[in-house]
Amino acid sequence: QVQLVESGGGLVQAGGSLRLSCAASGSIFRINTMGWYRQTPGKQRELVATITQGGTTNYADSVKGRFTISRDNAKNMVYLQMNSLKPEDTAVYYCNGEIRRTAWSNNQNYWGQGTQVTVSS
Repeated sequence: QVQLVESGGGLVQAGGSLRLSCAASGSIFRINTMGWYRQTPGKQRELVATITQGGTTNYADSVKGRFTISRDNAKNMVYLQMNSLKPEDTAVYYCNGEIRRTAWSNNQNYWGQGTQVTVSS
Protein backbone atom coordinates (compact mmCIF):
# COMPACT_ATOMS: atom_id res chain seq x y z
CA GLN A 1 0.00 0.00 0.00
CA VAL A 2 0.92 3.64 -0.44
CA GLN A 3 1.85 5.22 2.89
CA LEU A 4 1.29 8.79 4.12
CA VAL A 5 3.15 9.92 7.25
CA GLU A 6 2.49 13.23 9.01
CA SER A 7 4.94 15.13 11.21
CA GLY A 8 5.31 18.54 12.83
CA GLY A 9 2.47 18.51 15.35
CA GLY A 10 2.94 19.59 18.93
CA LEU A 11 1.99 22.02 21.68
CA VAL A 12 1.94 25.75 20.94
CA GLN A 13 0.51 28.85 22.62
CA ALA A 14 -2.32 30.83 21.08
CA GLY A 15 -1.00 33.15 18.40
CA GLY A 16 1.91 30.87 17.61
CA SER A 17 2.77 28.87 14.50
CA LEU A 18 3.34 25.27 13.44
CA ARG A 19 4.30 23.68 10.13
CA LEU A 20 2.90 20.23 9.38
CA SER A 21 4.49 17.94 6.80
CA CYS A 22 3.17 14.85 5.05
CA ALA A 23 5.38 12.46 3.08
CA ALA A 24 3.94 9.97 0.60
CA SER A 25 5.89 6.81 -0.16
CA GLY A 26 5.46 3.53 -2.01
CA SER A 27 4.64 2.79 -5.63
CA ILE A 28 3.27 6.10 -6.92
CA PHE A 29 2.64 7.16 -10.50
CA ARG A 30 0.93 10.46 -9.76
CA ILE A 31 -0.46 12.27 -6.73
CA ASN A 32 -3.48 14.36 -7.63
CA THR A 33 -5.37 16.40 -5.02
CA MET A 34 -3.92 16.35 -1.49
CA GLY A 35 -5.46 17.80 1.63
CA TRP A 36 -5.42 18.30 5.37
CA TYR A 37 -8.35 17.36 7.61
CA ARG A 38 -8.82 17.58 11.37
CA GLN A 39 -10.90 15.84 14.00
CA THR A 40 -11.70 16.27 17.70
CA PRO A 41 -13.46 13.72 19.94
CA GLY A 42 -17.20 13.55 19.27
CA LYS A 43 -17.01 15.46 15.99
CA GLN A 44 -16.87 14.47 12.33
CA ARG A 45 -13.61 14.85 10.47
CA GLU A 46 -13.62 18.22 8.71
CA LEU A 47 -11.74 19.62 5.74
CA VAL A 48 -9.03 22.18 6.50
CA ALA A 49 -7.39 22.75 3.12
CA THR A 50 -6.82 21.06 -0.24
CA ILE A 51 -4.38 21.57 -3.09
CA THR A 52 -4.49 20.14 -6.61
CA GLN A 53 -1.53 18.71 -8.50
CA GLY A 54 -1.30 22.02 -10.34
CA GLY A 55 -1.34 24.09 -7.15
CA THR A 56 -4.95 25.32 -6.90
CA THR A 57 -5.88 25.70 -3.21
CA ASN A 58 -9.10 25.66 -1.20
CA TYR A 59 -9.57 26.47 2.51
CA ALA A 60 -12.21 26.10 5.17
CA ASP A 61 -13.62 29.48 6.20
CA SER A 62 -12.38 28.97 9.76
CA VAL A 63 -8.71 28.88 8.68
CA LYS A 64 -8.72 31.17 5.66
CA GLY A 65 -6.06 33.86 5.97
CA ARG A 66 -4.21 31.99 8.73
CA PHE A 67 -3.22 28.64 7.17
CA THR A 68 -1.35 27.99 3.92
CA ILE A 69 -1.20 24.64 2.14
CA SER A 70 1.64 23.89 -0.29
CA ARG A 71 3.27 20.91 -1.96
CA ASP A 72 6.56 19.71 -3.43
CA ASN A 73 5.75 17.33 -6.27
CA ALA A 74 9.38 16.24 -6.70
CA LYS A 75 9.47 15.07 -3.06
CA ASN A 76 5.87 13.75 -2.92
CA MET A 77 5.20 16.01 0.07
CA VAL A 78 2.46 18.36 1.19
CA TYR A 79 2.72 20.99 3.93
CA LEU A 80 0.40 23.05 6.11
CA GLN A 81 1.76 26.31 7.53
CA MET A 82 -0.42 27.25 10.50
CA ASN A 83 -0.15 30.83 11.77
CA SER A 84 -2.12 32.80 14.38
CA LEU A 85 -3.23 29.56 15.99
CA LYS A 86 -6.31 29.55 18.23
CA PRO A 87 -7.37 27.07 20.95
CA GLU A 88 -10.23 25.95 18.69
CA ASP A 89 -7.62 24.72 16.18
CA THR A 90 -6.73 21.94 18.64
CA ALA A 91 -7.32 18.60 16.91
CA VAL A 92 -5.69 15.59 15.31
CA TYR A 93 -4.66 16.63 11.81
CA TYR A 94 -4.76 14.05 9.02
CA CYS A 95 -3.10 14.08 5.61
CA ASN A 96 -5.13 12.84 2.63
CA GLY A 97 -4.01 12.03 -0.88
CA GLU A 98 -5.77 11.12 -4.13
CA ILE A 99 -3.16 8.84 -5.70
CA ARG A 100 -2.79 6.87 -8.92
CA ARG A 101 -0.31 4.02 -8.44
CA THR A 102 0.23 3.18 -12.14
CA ALA A 103 -0.62 4.77 -15.47
CA TRP A 104 -3.48 2.28 -15.97
CA SER A 105 -4.89 2.39 -12.42
CA ASN A 106 -7.79 4.38 -11.02
CA ASN A 107 -7.23 7.05 -8.40
CA GLN A 108 -7.41 5.83 -4.80
CA ASN A 109 -7.83 7.76 -1.56
CA TYR A 110 -5.22 7.35 1.21
CA TRP A 111 -5.02 8.67 4.79
CA GLY A 112 -2.15 9.22 7.18
CA GLN A 113 -2.32 8.21 10.85
CA GLY A 114 -2.62 11.78 12.10
CA THR A 115 -0.57 14.21 14.18
CA GLN A 116 -1.78 15.98 17.33
CA VAL A 117 -1.92 19.78 17.40
CA THR A 118 -2.68 21.39 20.76
CA VAL A 119 -3.08 25.15 21.13
CA SER A 120 -3.09 26.47 24.69
CA SER A 121 -4.46 29.76 26.03
